[in-house]
Amino acid sequence: MTLILRASPSCRVLTDVTRCTIRRSGVCGLAKNAEASRMKETCVSFSSSSRYSAKISQVLHLDNAGIGIRRGRRSIVAASPPTEDAVVVTEPLTKEDLVGYLASGCKPKEKWRIGTEHEKFGFEFGTLHPMKYEQIAELLNSIAERFDWEKVMEGDYIIGLKQGKQSISLEPGGQFELSGAPLETLHQTCAEVNSHLYQVKAVAEEMGIGFLGIGFQPKWGLKDIPVMPKGRYEIMRNYMPKVGSLGLDMMFRTCTVQVNLDFSSEADMIRKFRAGLALQPVFTDYFYWNSHIWTDTDNNRAGMLPFVFDDSFGFEQYVDYALDVPMYFVYRKKKYIDCAGMSFRDFLAGKLPCLPGELPTLNDWENHLTTIFPEVRLKRYLEMRGADGGPWRRLCALPAFWVGLLYDEDSLQNVLDMTADWTTGERQMLRNKVPKTGLKTPFRDGLLRHVAQDVLKLSKDGLERRGFKETGFLNEVAEVVRTGVTPAEKLLDMYHGKWRESVDPVFEELLY
Repeated sequence: MTLILRASPSCRVLTDVTRCTIRRSGVCGLAKNAEASRMKETCVSFSSSSRYSAKISQVLHLDNAGIGIRRGRRSIVAASPPTEDAVVVTEPLTKEDLVGYLASGCKPKEKWRIGTEHEKFGFEFGTLHPMKYEQIAELLNSIAERFDWEKVMEGDYIIGLKQGKQSISLEPGGQFELSGAPLETLHQTCAEVNSHLYQVKAVAEEMGIGFLGIGFQPKWGLKDIPVMPKGRYEIMRNYMPKVGSLGLDMMFRTCTVQVNLDFSSEADMIRKFRAGLALQPVFTDYFYWNSHIWTDTDNNRAGMLPFVFDDSFGFEQYVDYALDVPMYFVYRKKKYIDCAGMSFRDFLAGKLPCLPGELPTLNDWENHLTTIFPEVRLKRYLEMRGADGGPWRRLCALPAFWVGLLYDEDSLQNVLDMTADWTTGERQMLRNKVPKTGLKTPFRDGLLRHVAQDVLKLSKDGLERRGFKETGFLNEVAEVVRTGVTPAEKLLDMYHGKWRESVDPVFEELLY
């Protein structure tokens, strides 16, 4: 189908990009005076006959949820393998095309969905050693055969599975990741997580394999962890030590849980992006094992993105940022070409050193966006990326927290009002200090715990107004906020106490 972005009623649909500026108060949250707190709402519209629509329709077929992507008749699982270069470029891409790609994610509220992703460490029960790739391959093949998943291959290696709009993929050190389908309610999301864990455990336990729900691997060093046979990871492994001291630890020793959420317009995206960035440290408090790792992984592609709070921010400004994030690779003919450190701007001009004279496709742009790692990431939806992985009972808490805040207009506006005068320095201070001091981090006239209490109430109120009886999924977060003690602090207490400074008991404590 040809892609058509639905225009706001206040925008006329023209054959070229049309921008109409509306002022809306109470959104920007950057200055105290009324004029500075007003924000542009930009509506980007395309007709079915526009050059952009014709171009993007060559490579994209969108499902109703706007998160899954189909190319031709074959379903592609994001990142495993990467998006194929499906068409020959007949005319160069422009920055307008890249902006339009992001804008194509806009959708009406009734089509907003919840997509949850989580990772976990597999280990041998008898030795507590990490799974070898051969064991992972056996596990994937067995899950595919027993539960009717389709295998995803890279050359002769099985590297993932897909079933409908769900996928299972492998992170660099064999971390097992479920990328869930876009779903309507948190009950559906939690049921999906439980079904996945049941399937994985049913096969893994027969193999003497268990899975650990924790954000950072405390026992295994880099030398202990096998490298998965995925070409992109080899490129990243070689590049990471050049740009940060903790990049390899991020790749091989961390697990995360994240939620992907929709937006209705550029203005809605901006509001959710700002709320998400401002509050990432609050939810980092809840887990906060691997957040320190991101402080020196690759600061060109990670962090708190202060420009999101500029008055001029929108899709175009994010494209400018992404164009300047160094590339990792280009995927051609089922092979990865090492372009680490090179510029996508040069690629647009046909001047990429690793592929001289060749021009990018929108698929290349889509792949490039997956190699950017800020606390909140923009694709054709927003990814809340700040939380560590955890045991099964906490996996539903992350989407619940963010859905209550960002999918309810009143709660979202209250968050924006609450954080309106937070400075860039304060947001960065929270990101830096929270991994060490958690909810006890001093903030203004109190502690971050007091902020967490207010935010938790807003999230609960938002869920109640949704009408799906979803507030129970916040119970785990509520307990942390009530006591002021994070899961990480509880583990440290056990480590220094009854575990007698051994990390081995964590494999039983946090076993799925």
